[in-house]
Amino acid sequence: MPTMFGKKVKEYVRFERWILILILAVFALRLGLSLAGASKAEYPVMTRTGIPTIPKATEWVSINLVLLVGILYCAIAVQTRGFGTYKHLFPLLLFQTSIAHCLIGMGIILGIVTGHNNVFTALEHCGVCGADGLRWGHALGHIVVVPPLVSLISWLPASAILFVTRQVRPGAFDGPLVVVLAKFVALAAIAVASLVLILGIMRFS
Repeated sequence: MPTMFGKKVKEYVRFERWILILILAVFALRLGLSLAGASKAEYPVMTRTGIPTIPKATEWVSINLVLLVGILYCAIAVQTRGFGTYKHLFPLLLFQTSIAHCLIGMGIILGIVTGHNNVFTALEHCGVCGADGLRWGHALGHIVVVPPLVSLISWLPASAILFVTRQVRPGAFDGPLVVVLAKFVALAAIAVASLVLILGIMRFS
């Protein structure tokens, strides 16, 4: 069984299995809504070119939102559950990001094979692809390039949140009021800045 940083792959999978299951469920629901043509009447289903696009009901089902929850969970639970340290955080992020974007890549390949756009090939979800998301390069980008890149970038703010979590322990805020307030403000600033950075990463990934 392959290992990473002294832990078996199955240990990482077991630790975040509910996140991985949720990613799979959200992918299936998002793709299913797209293919079924589900929509909400109050939302226009038009692009700026006037061509009908993917129904907006699919926007309520977000894989990136699941990834955000997964990043925050792992950044905190690695410490609170005694799973490991900063180096063990990266494989957790890599596994969930890889599974999510491999599934997205499969959705793109489905669109290429069938010749019909779905939620993963639509123009509004594929700004870097130009007008056509039905490209093999688009699919390979999600499968090969995006997972390690996004995982590495996400690991930095996630590590900052882990740092904050490690500081919040019994006795950490003992001492003069000024020192306690300074610690609290510093840790809160790190946590907020990290969350904003993660949101930005999720927005543009």
